[in-house]
Amino acid sequence: MEIDNLTFKKICKLVYDNVGIVLNDNKKALVSARVRKRMKVLNIDQFRDYYVYLQHESSGKELVQLLDVISTNVTHFFREAEHFDILSKAATQWVSRGQSKFRFWSAACSTGQEPYAMAMTLSEIRSMQSADLKILATDISTQVLSHSRQGLYEEKQLKTIPPKLKNKYFEKQQNGEASFEIKDSIKKLISFKRLNLAKPPFPMKGPLDAVFCCNVMIYFDNKVRTILINEIYRLLKPGGYLIVGNAESLAGLETDFKTVKPSVYLK
Repeated sequence: MEIDNLTFKKICKLVYDNVGIVLNDNKKALVSARVRKRMKVLNIDQFRDYYVYLQHESSGKELVQLLDVISTNVTHFFREAEHFDILSKAATQWVSRGQSKFRFWSAACSTGQEPYAMAMTLSEIRSMQSADLKILATDISTQVLSHSRQGLYEEKQLKTIPPKLKNKYFEKQQNGEASFEIKDSIKKLISFKRLNLAKPPFPMKGPLDAVFCCNVMIYFDNKVRTILINEIYRLLKPGGYLIVGNAESLAGLETDFKTVKPSVYLK
């Protein structure tokens, strides 16, 4: 059973209004499959009955569950590795100028690989080891945030990590499974929070040194993208970096960011 057109459009509008994710007609099969997971949990047979349930479920918890299953979370450690080289070079310059307090943001952290890679990169800068360093990592999905906080990964998920960093920052679990947990020295640098990128202004004060907002704007239209980018601009310090996914750009958006290179921007 596939979702009917009217209910599909209603759910798409609900998702867009709440988190800015655009779901076109070519996503109908995906939405149908993922919504059916929630219907099974709730023992609801009809898609339209599920939508009615959403409308009348006053706590908002089911909406969160829906957004969890709709969200796409694909990532790996050191995805787009050149971005971490840029982060390392910028942070090295800042600390050489006497900066001792650093604040970074992974805006769509998924299952945690990006902020943990950021933390490992920064921890490798010897002159930063005594700095006041904190990384905020946010996502719309409560499920991936729970995974992120655990910091537990299968061995195959570590294949993109340089062996030196894997040996230094991960501990193999003694439970008979090939799983590794990131060490507390890295975990303590990161705070994981749920945040809706489509609903600024955001609660953090800034100023931020750099923001990774990678592979999430592809799900937004230009209206939501512009609002998000302008909010990031507000939070960044002068000379701070915005890094987006290699498949993304700020082309066509009204913004004061200066282009450093494709996917890398400067305030």
